[in-house]
Amino acid sequence: MEVEQDPRIPVTIITGFLGAGKTTLLNHILKADHGYKIAVIVNEFGEVGIDNELIVESGEEIIEMNNGCICCTVRSDLVDIMKNLLHRKFADISTPVHYDRIVVETTGLADPGPVVQTFLAEPLISNFFKIDAVITVVDAKHAEYHLDHGHEAKEQVAFADVILLNKTDLVANDNLVQLESRLKAINSHAQLMHTRQSLVDLNQILGVNAFDLDHKLKVDPRFLEEHHHHHHEDDVFSIVLTETRPLDLDKVNDFINDWLVEHSTDTYRYKGILNVQKTNKRVVFQGVHMIFGVDTDREWNVGEDRTSRIVIIGKDLDEAWFKARFSECAVAEASA
Repeated sequence: MEVEQDPRIPVTIITGFLGAGKTTLLNHILKADHGYKIAVIVNEFGEVGIDNELIVESGEEIIEMNNGCICCTVRSDLVDIMKNLLHRKFADISTPVHYDRIVVETTGLADPGPVVQTFLAEPLISNFFKIDAVITVVDAKHAEYHLDHGHEAKEQVAFADVILLNKTDLVANDNLVQLESRLKAINSHAQLMHTRQSLVDLNQILGVNAFDLDHKLKVDPRFLEEHHHHHHEDDVFSIVLTETRPLDLDKVNDFINDWLVEHSTDTYRYKGILNVQKTNKRVVFQGVHMIFGVDTDREWNVGEDRTSRIVIIGKDLDEAWFKARFSECAVAEASA
């Protein structure tokens, strides 16, 4: 007897705390030769989006949501986006979208519960889309701290169908064993895999039909209730730094060093694209707490806005200090 296949469009939800490697995983998915046509929804915590600019050019439909967190203030926006995607796939001939799969990358502060609820509680959406799996990326280097100091990281692990324990090369084996035991204590249901640079066999995360509603209800029996909302801690917020003048790389380095000495513990995640003097390439800057990297990206396009932007997400940060110090990184007028 053949089992009838579910005709609905599968949705993969990628979650994980700030800096775990979600965008790296998304880029891995978009660059791979898997034969899928994917529509991507990217949600960022902050008014200015950086992730969308760091996603590889793939020809896929990329939709950015950066006016709030997908699990609370902009859930209605997610509903509108899904309905628009349906319309453009099946009804709108002028701007059609060809896709057979959806990937949603949530902000690092998102609770997956309300996101999942959106796909189950809205009749039109649940009729056309099904959740394939909730993939939670865990930063092996900083997971213990995040699990100790915030509830979001615990919720992301608890709601996972698949856990990618990422950055395993940065942690000693004994610490990995201890962390893995802690993750399994939170969620023994999920498949757990070790990864570096978020590299994983995509057959293990796409088309796996791993979503288990019964398990989600055990984690949070109320998560399907319409008025069950998620709230972030008030002391966690984002800072946006911008500078239209070219930057002096030595001054940027001094700024970063002072920043990490004074504020690294409370700086959860930071990403930026910088216009640095004496190079025609974008300089990408990103990190988590004390661990950061700086690298050159593609060349700036002709006529492209070269404003340098950094988005910082953290706790109890001195916004005035960050803005003043970043402004000091600009090249002096006389030497520009």
